[in-house]
Amino acid sequence: MSSTTQKPVRISDSEWQIMSLIWEQFPITASDIIGALSQRTGWHPRTIRTLLDRLVKKGALRAALSGRRYLYEPLVSMEACLRQESRSFLDRLFGGEPALMLLYLVKESKLTNEEIKELKRLLTRKEK
Repeated sequence: MSSTTQKPVRISDSEWQIMSLIWEQFPITASDIIGALSQRTGWHPRTIRTLLDRLVKKGALRAALSGRRYLYEPLVSMEACLRQESRSFLDRLFGGEPALMLLYLVKESKLTNEEIKELKRLLTRKEK
């Protein structure tokens, strides 16, 4: 595969399901994608092809003809998409303030002792 780009690409929840499958198993044929997602989601094959086309147009995927079928591979990394989605979430819900989000999540979450120790370790390291 060619190296993935780190440019931000906004993908919908439906597109995320397709990208997750492709990040796990690339290169992958359209028929394999349709087979896996039709079972998992109940989507019609035409819906999946439409989503694949959108992702290609957005620059998130490459579709390369191999014989008589297309092989799909990601052009963006999962990490870049996670960064984009995290930033969007943070901006929309917490005014771009990570501390507000962390405080909220810590207050609202049931954390194990191990998770609390890990948070303390991270915060101590951040102080230095």
